[in-house]
Amino acid sequence: MAELAAVVTETLAGYYDEVRGRVHEWVDPLTTEQIWARPYPYGNSVGHILLHLTGNLQYYIGARIAGTGYVRNRPLEFTDAAKKAKEQVLADFDRTILMVVDTIRRQTPEDWTKPYAAEREPESRDRFTAVFRCAAHAYHHVGQLIYLSKELGRPTAEAGSRSDRPGREAAC
Repeated sequence: MAELAAVVTETLAGYYDEVRGRVHEWVDPLTTEQIWARPYPYGNSVGHILLHLTGNLQYYIGARIAGTGYVRNRPLEFTDAAKKAKEQVLADFDRTILMVVDTIRRQTPEDWTKPYAAEREPESRDRFTAVFRCAAHAYHHVGQLIYLSKELGRPTAEAGSRSDRPGREAAC
């Protein structure tokens, strides 16, 4: 059991580090103005997705497993008009990933199966499931960040139809 727990721990910790790397790969080239732009009349900006990822992980792993005391305001993650500097938003996200990785690494084999409960997360009944589902949720939003970053990096007045634009290939 201890060997399995070690594999789970290192795999999950590594996965969150990978998520962090992918976020930076696609967000670092953007300006602060670009991360708050909404290229579509629907959907979110890169900045709001980052606020959401940070809030999600701070609540589900920070508050509910690590006991950080974080209080989440989920609606504000999508509506915050402050438009913080890109560097600040990424620094907050990076600190959150470090907290998540540290929390994962502190789990004992017994901790992974401890009961878990959180608002809006009835499927997660143990810590392993909660951390696993948060990882999947994070990568879902990485996909959105990749798509939005490609859109935001394009010139605004391009000839041809949207499907003719460069960069339409799959992100993976």
